[in-house]
Amino acid sequence: MNGNAIRGTSDMNESTVSAHSELDSDGDRLREHCGVFGVFGHPDAAALVALGLHALQHRGQEAAGIVSFDGRRFNSERRLGLVGDHFSDARIIERLAGHAAIGHNRYSTTGGTILRNVQPLFAELDGGGFAVGHNGNLTNALTLRRQLVREGAICQSTSDTEVILHLVARSTRPRLVDRFIEALRQLEGAYSLVALTNKKLIGARDPLGIRPLVLGDLNGTPILASETCALDIIGARHVRDVENGEIVVISKDGVESLKPFPPQRARPCIFEHIYFARPDSIVGGHSVYEVRKRMGIELAREAPAGADVIVPVPDSGVPAAIGYSQASGVPFELGIIRNHYVGRTFIEPTQQIRQLGVKLKHNVNRSQVAGKSVVLIDDSIVRGTTSVKIVQMVREAGAREVHMRVASPPITHPDFYGIDTPDQENLLAATRDLDAMREFIGCDSLAFLSVDGIYRAMGHERRDPVHPQYTDHCFTGDYPTALTDRSSRSEPLQLSLLAEAG
Repeated sequence: MNGNAIRGTSDMNESTVSAHSELDSDGDRLREHCGVFGVFGHPDAAALVALGLHALQHRGQEAAGIVSFDGRRFNSERRLGLVGDHFSDARIIERLAGHAAIGHNRYSTTGGTILRNVQPLFAELDGGGFAVGHNGNLTNALTLRRQLVREGAICQSTSDTEVILHLVARSTRPRLVDRFIEALRQLEGAYSLVALTNKKLIGARDPLGIRPLVLGDLNGTPILASETCALDIIGARHVRDVENGEIVVISKDGVESLKPFPPQRARPCIFEHIYFARPDSIVGGHSVYEVRKRMGIELAREAPAGADVIVPVPDSGVPAAIGYSQASGVPFELGIIRNHYVGRTFIEPTQQIRQLGVKLKHNVNRSQVAGKSVVLIDDSIVRGTTSVKIVQMVREAGAREVHMRVASPPITHPDFYGIDTPDQENLLAATRDLDAMREFIGCDSLAFLSVDGIYRAMGHERRDPVHPQYTDHCFTGDYPTALTDRSSRSEPLQLSLLAEAG
């Protein structure tokens, strides 16, 4: 075989998986789309990528894939399901031979996940094979796709990542890296990319740095990853963050940094710190765990509540609840216990099971709430339906009062950069004022952290209204890029065509 051939296998057909690995019957949690990981110059590259994807499993639970290059050909293994369900199998790792590999965890935005959308995607291009994995969402992908199809492109998936492959393929630049850069210049929205050629591992971050990407080192082996926790699992050292608008090209000659875009002020996504990143990661130089604790501290200062006990809504509410407890002096207790083993057992629940709702995932620790005034701490509220069930459960367990405190501002606008959010009319805070939200949830009092409060937790005095330090449009409506696919209505906006974004 020549150096551009690809060998790939899968153990599932093109059937659709129509539910999340963690039961969420009403879509009342925010979901990140993806995590990426890449290794260059290591004999066990694919095994290291599999470990990295394990650490990034929280960023996407519906599918995972790895592409490796062994010096002669590209090898691909893509699966629906969790990383551990497939890539713990030594036989699969053996089929991913090579010194270089990239991997991807996936969570789809709407509809089901189908195998042809599982990344990394691969294509044979003029000059060599090219594989790419994408975390984020392109806000002009549908517009670009329509143009490509009109010009004769044949699309094999409904993923916006495939648009990148087509743009690279159509570039007439002589070097593949330059063709990649030319493709990126046409993109809008958020992306962190890992790409693999037969000579290079490439990482790229959008000009605003909305989605995260870090550079690591394992005894001289360069690593790319969405989060530092994925470096920790393989014993790699965190070298630095890939900068906004930077392209990192890794080859046998070392690591080269390219900055082909006009300089812009970085605006990373604030939700990485609120919810998405693992607490043990370092994002943008900040400990995620410490930031979340500080959010709880700021929340206690802004919205105190005379109560007997602070109870987190597990698991993401725990650090903020610790901070709230420390600042308020009210004891912290695990008043709600989460069942971590719901998952795939209930991938297709019956209606009777679905009606049990949140009780499948959470149970109240009655000894810690009965007869007490309880403050529930959560990281965010989306639709509010889960909060309704949590409050009801705590009341049924005998709580005298139930107060809700939320360690982020009200979510009033949908996201288009890689977070799965409902349409605006389905966001609780977009359709109700504070008192109406409190009444809907059924709590005795309700308060959110202010926008300035969340910036203080990030180490700023306040949000800069002229040059915001973060991408925070879910709270402010301040979208940092063009939303071409949303604003162009010359044709019906068939979002189903790109339901499987990055």
